[in-house]
Parts: sequence; C-alpha cells; structure tokens
Amino acid sequence: LIFIMHLQEFVTVLVRDPRTQKEDSWHSYIDYEIFIHTNSMCFTRKTSCVRRRFREFVWLRQRLQSNAVLIQLPELPSKTPFFNMNNPHHVDHRRRGLQEFLEKILQDALLLSDSRLHLFLQTQLSPEDMEACVSGQTKYSVADAIHKFASLNRRFPIEDEKKKKESASFFPDSESSSSGLGPSDDSISCGCKASPASEES
Repeated sequence: LIFIMHLQEFVTVLVRDPRTQKEDSWHSYIDYEIFIHTNSMCFTRKTSCVRRRFREFVWLRQRLQSNAVLIQLPELPSKTPFFNMNNPHHVDHRRRGLQEFLEKILQDALLLSDSRLHLFLQTQLSPEDMEACVSGQTKYSVADAIHKFASLNRRFPIEDEKKKKESASFFPDSESSSSGLGPSDDSISCGCKASPASEES
C-alpha cells in the first residue's frame, strides 16, 4: 500500500517588535519585524525575518496594485497626522493593521506571483533596489537576493567574520549598503536588529 499525504500549504506571517529608529538628530521612525514561516512552494525560503517601516508598506501596496489592476487590495492602516510613535496604543494599532494587510495579501495567488512581494518579505533591499532587481537591472536575481540575505543572517556567531567577508564581495556593483546585502551588520539576524532605511524621511 502506498499512502500519499497531501500537506496543506500554509503561510504564517507575524508583524511584531516595533522599534523606534533614529534617522538623524531630528527625525525618527518606527519599523516592524516581519516574520514568515511557510511550507508554500511559492516561497524561496521557508522562514525569514526582516524589518520594514510604514512607508515601505505603502510602496509595496502601490506596486502590487499597479500590477494587479483587477484586484482590490486590502487597505493599510490609515496614516493619521495624529499618529504618536510614543503612544503604545497607536503603535500597536498600526502593527495589527500591517499584519492584517499582509495576511490578506498572502491569500491571493496572483499577488503571490509578484517578485516584489517576495523581496519585500525576505530581503532587506530598499524599494529602489527591489525595483532594479525585478526589472533585471542587477547582477543578482530575486532568488539570489533572498538566498544571500538568508545566508548573511544565520544566528551563528561563528558566521560573523565569514559574513563580513562575503557581504563585501557578493555584489561588486553595489557601492553602498542600500541593497541590504552589503554590510549586513546593519541588516538583521532573526533576532532582528534595525536596518537603517536611509532612502526615506
């Protein structure tokens, strides 16, 4: 007898651990850890952990909507001028809204086919670098970026020295760490340190 087990595919997404990041002496912002655990064939990595800020979510929604015009995308939590990053209730309300947004997005097969979504969830690339990668303007592919980000962020201290050497040599065409795949000490391990998103205000 041959027993064939059909494992149901799942995607678990958690938006958690909001942290205040200082952009300069006058400006701060909050970013959130996005944790993914899945057995879905759609995903290059089955677990991943990145940090994103609110306006990166805004960018993602705009890009997904422009590529899937027939789909009505779920809304992001509203950007209120009264949002106070020092108010735990405000921050948690936004965190829950961002998680609900991703949960709905990840249920749609068409949206899951968009490479930007995977780069957003499984690398620390900036929006500019995600666009460049998806449009073939980088020497690395989407899969390369995801694999390399994962390998640079293993939670093993012994990897640290090797990680620094690898990160300097992986993308020779990248002169800055804006790719998130350059010096990864500023990116994250799955304990999720902050990533400086210097491309935004």
